[in-house]
Amino acid sequence: MATEKELEQAGKRFLELADKCYRQNIYCFTGFLDMAELNVFYRIRRETAHVPCTVFGGNAGCERQMVRFGSEEMLGYEVPFPIMCLEIVPRSEKFADRLTHRDFLGACMNLGIERRTLGDIIVKDFGAYLYCTEEIGPYIMENLNRIRHTSVVCRQYTGEADRLQPVLEERSCQVSSERLDAVIAKSLGLSREKSTLLFREKKVFVNGRQQESGSYVPMKGDAVTVRGYGKFVYRGLSHMTRKGKCNIVVAFYV
Repeated sequence: MATEKELEQAGKRFLELADKCYRQNIYCFTGFLDMAELNVFYRIRRETAHVPCTVFGGNAGCERQMVRFGSEEMLGYEVPFPIMCLEIVPRSEKFADRLTHRDFLGACMNLGIERRTLGDIIVKDFGAYLYCTEEIGPYIMENLNRIRHTSVVCRQYTGEADRLQPVLEERSCQVSSERLDAVIAKSLGLSREKSTLLFREKKVFVNGRQQESGSYVPMKGDAVTVRGYGKFVYRGLSHMTRKGKCNIVVAFYV
C-alpha cells in the first residue's frame, strides 16, 4: 500500500495530467491505481473539474483502475484506454499447480516491471486473466513462461468479455441497522469494535472512495472493499423482521 508521501505525489501527478490535457488538447492517462490512490483522485476531483475524466480498469468489476483525462466532446476525437488483457494458462493442466493470485502477481513482478503497469488478475481454474498496459503486454507475453513449478503460456485474450466478469456468492444476514459498520461486522464475522476500528485504520472503501464514517448507509449496488478481509457488493434490504431487525443480502467476490 502506498505511503502518505507517495499518495501526496500521486495527487500532484493527477493535477499535472489534468493541466497537460487542458493545455495541449491531448488525452492523458495514469497507470493502474490502487484504491488509496483512487481515493486521492476523488478527493482532489474538484481541482480538476475543468477536465472531463473517466475511470476504467478493463471491465466494470475491476478494482485497480486507470484515470483518463479528456473526452471526445472536449478534444474532438476518441482514444481508448491503453489496456490489454492477457490469458495465462498452463502448458499441461495434468502437471500444473493450483496457482493463486499471489503466484501470478509475484511471477509478473519478478520480471522487473512496475506495479502500475498491472491491473486486476482474475484467477479461473488453473489459469488467470491479467489486465495490463498495452506497452508492457508484449514483454510479459514473451518472458512469462513459468510460475512456481508450472510452465505456462501467456497470450493476448480476445474472447468473450463475460468470462472475465467476477464470480459473486450471495449471502444473507441479519443486522440491527443498515449502517456500514454493522453490515461489515456481520458480513465478515467481526465484532462491532473491530469493524469500527477498520474505519479509523482507513481500510474501508465504497466504490473506490475511502469511507471514514461507520454510520454511512450503503446504497444498493455499492461495492464495499475492506482491505485484508475481502470485497462485496451490497444487494440491499430484503425485509424487516417483526422485531425490527434488517435482513440484508451481500454478494462476495469469490
